[in-house]
Amino acid sequence: MKKMTCNQLGGACDQVFSAETFEEIAALSKKHGMEMFQQKDEPHLKAMNDMMELMQAPEKMKEWFDNKRNEFDALPVE
Repeated sequence: MKKMTCNQLGGACDQVFSAETFEEIAALSKKHGMEMFQQKDEPHLKAMNDMMELMQAPEKMKEWFDNKRNEFDALPVE
């Protein structure tokens, strides 16, 4: 298992996610983001708005996504 925080994945808190693959950890982060959206958590809403802006530029979004995948791949297995 590898671990990343919400902050490391573009979010707004220190919640830790554990997963075997980057896709799994991304799904956990997305689920957490949805929960924070429903709670109207301001820091997470700002992080989501920042991500929405990034998504407007596909090449920048791909670069961000590739960087996060590389960061995950470089993590030690715990």
